[in-house]
Amino acid sequence: MPSLADHHSNVFVKLLLLGDSKSGKTGSLVSLVAAGYKLRILDMDNLLDILKYKILEICPDKIANVEYRSLRDKTKAGPSGAVIVGKPTAWINVVKMLDRWQYDETDYGIPSDWGPDCILVIDSLSRLCDAAYDFHEAIIPTGRSGDYDGRAVYKNAQDDVEKILGFITSKYFETNVIVIAHGIYQERDDGTKKIFPQGVGSALSPKIPQYFPNYIRYTNVNNKRTIQLESSSMIDLCTTRPNEMPKSLPIETGLADFFAVLRDPPVKKPTSVTLVRKL
Repeated sequence: MPSLADHHSNVFVKLLLLGDSKSGKTGSLVSLVAAGYKLRILDMDNLLDILKYKILEICPDKIANVEYRSLRDKTKAGPSGAVIVGKPTAWINVVKMLDRWQYDETDYGIPSDWGPDCILVIDSLSRLCDAAYDFHEAIIPTGRSGDYDGRAVYKNAQDDVEKILGFITSKYFETNVIVIAHGIYQERDDGTKKIFPQGVGSALSPKIPQYFPNYIRYTNVNNKRTIQLESSSMIDLCTTRPNEMPKSLPIETGLADFFAVLRDPPVKKPTSVTLVRKL
């Protein structure tokens, strides 16, 4: 019988990171790079500029430790607005990358085997959900007039996103995970409003935090960006070690501090040494 002391939670961090747009979410990843983690980013937002320049400023010797792939369907202007060029492929490529991080000349193997020194980052969940919706809208059967069941599109996209969240937060996905999400205000059955991660439609949003043992929020308090760790009347947050966490953390170093509480730091591989025999 396995002991609870050996539970995999002390090896891998699964984190849902929520915040308003421009609250410092992507740029704050720099502290993890500086701490020695290797980041593999599914870049759905195309907003990694800030992370690049922060790494070059703080730890330029580690910029090669960040690998990314930008995925978004190409669009063009149409008579009724923006339309996708050809068939949507972003969602399919996301699924392929989570199975094996391989494209063009790049091959980083199977993400679920990366281990505790790597972090899979999805940036962001909002655009990931858009990709899922666009894919399912393109494959839904249509009637003679070209109409389709919009409810089925939402339901299929929601189910697919939820399956991905279940996969990357399971014990079989042996890699640290950070999913970056935007918040939306949503009214509950009792009439109160709470903040939930933006999903595909309103049905998915309250279910998203269920998959994550760690859920934190980025806020702006007195014109200072802060990582909120304690729940409030507007949002229910959680960490696996609440008694060892402060009430809040600074944006600049907060993620590295957060990981340091939950798990051992990345293992630095020893530098190879060549011995030369003197004659």
